[in-house]
Amino acid sequence: MDRRTFLAGASGVATVGLAGCARLGITEPDDSGGDDADHDVGMGASFFRPAEITVKAGTTVVFQNTGNRRHTVTAYESGIPEDAEFFASGGFDTEQAAREGWMAGFEGRIESGEVYEHTFEVPGEYQYFCIPHEPSGMVGTVVVTE
Repeated sequence: MDRRTFLAGASGVATVGLAGCARLGITEPDDSGGDDADHDVGMGASFFRPAEITVKAGTTVVFQNTGNRRHTVTAYESGIPEDAEFFASGGFDTEQAAREGWMAGFEGRIESGEVYEHTFEVPGEYQYFCIPHEPSGMVGTVVVTE
């Protein structure tokens, strides 16, 4: 058997195997943030999806935990426009307070399926993160235009 014939047959087996997984209900949660989703930003194991989103000033962004782990949405105080309001799940006023709240009892957590919303009023770039998954690179950006 030549190499191309073998590879064509092998890829067909892999496709059938993967198709079988879908029928068994082995699927990933919808954290695409697409038009059919009820959120703008999804949260997976250790990522925000999309990692960057662009919205107009005055838009409320809905962050939904589409994974199974607890998450937070916490602004970097040094990563938001000067005149912008600080934001964090749990209603904290500062980044430090949010970090301390998490350490004291998982305050500000967003459980699986729950949402956090924030309205972005001031144009600019907003950098945010998930406190427990920050070391894994769970960071995101909201770009707000006029």
